[in-house]
Amino acid sequence: MLRFLTAGESHGPALTVIVDGVPAGLPLVAADDIDPWLRRRQSGYGRGQRMVIEQDRATLKGGVRAGRTTGSPLALEIVNRDWQNWLEIMAPEPGNEPRRRALTEPRPGHADLSGGIKFGHKDLRDVLERASARETAARVAAGSVALKLLAELGIDASARVVSMAGVDCDGGMDWDRLAALDESPLRTFDQEAEDRIIDRVDEARERGDTIGGVVEARFRNVPVGLGTYTQWDRKLDGRLAQAVMSIQAMKGCEIGDGWRNATLPGSSVHDAIVGAGDARYQRASNRSGGLEGGMTNGEELVVRAAMKPIATLMQPLQTVDVVTHKPVAASRERSDVTAVPAASIVVLAMCAFVLADAVTEKFGADSLREIKASLAAHREYAAAY
Repeated sequence: MLRFLTAGESHGPALTVIVDGVPAGLPLVAADDIDPWLRRRQSGYGRGQRMVIEQDRATLKGGVRAGRTTGSPLALEIVNRDWQNWLEIMAPEPGNEPRRRALTEPRPGHADLSGGIKFGHKDLRDVLERASARETAARVAAGSVALKLLAELGIDASARVVSMAGVDCDGGMDWDRLAALDESPLRTFDQEAEDRIIDRVDEARERGDTIGGVVEARFRNVPVGLGTYTQWDRKLDGRLAQAVMSIQAMKGCEIGDGWRNATLPGSSVHDAIVGAGDARYQRASNRSGGLEGGMTNGEELVVRAAMKPIATLMQPLQTVDVVTHKPVAASRERSDVTAVPAASIVVLAMCAFVLADAVTEKFGADSLREIKASLAAHREYAAAY
């Protein structure tokens, strides 16, 4: 029901996003609903100079009139301010041979070599410009529309870091302190761990190295029954995992306590169903992360992702030049020491988009008014089941 496509290169003039399937009547103002998420994506301790140059803002080019969506596809543009420094290098017109800033030393851990072989490029800039994590700005723009839709339906969302540089910083979720995550340079509630992680980031910077971590996207007030058990490609956990694993540098995904649950007996894993007050069905715990059998069960939806260290190292690893075929040091592009806090926003955006798609799939997609009415009736039905 919901889908999006992105286009554009890291140092091209702009990133473009087309979002299709957004219901009519959704209040949407770029400065209020999209740009704050773009700023969150750019923040976080360990980012590089690119974040100083870019001040991402989205411009709505279609699908919104008088502050509300029309039901037509949304068109959004995010201008790359750094484009001015790359006009000749990235110009689409012919005649800029020999190419300036050509890259022939593929970076281990990046798309450079595989992409060059796949598409026949010897200048690997033709690969890295699109494979770059700069593309995630477009994803966050699309995801912010989904987050706005979920918020209109009473579904809350949060993104945070739970482990970084080998230091655990998961002190538990606190929905009443979401503002503290925006104030934290690492998007964590754990101040003590934050100080230790910052020291490790500084040490990695001195070594010319990079670090990774684990991030979490969490949603509450999620209705029961999003997704289905009936076909493999419609199970919500599978859809979420695919969305998360499509993000640059992500190498693992779990729902709830996925990896830990694999080490425990079933009696210590599955969430007992209990009655509490007016609620007929509640869970005594939420180790399943709000998903059972490919469907949401009404508990908080918890998705975690493991991000590897960034592949561009200021002290590069060995590689082989694709033109001379001689051993060389890998290419060094301007890079971050880490982007784990920013990655939490990207993971949240992608999960929100999948969740919003599942909402429109179950409750309709033509107008926000229809979705709200259908969702309210479903919540009443589920409570009385």
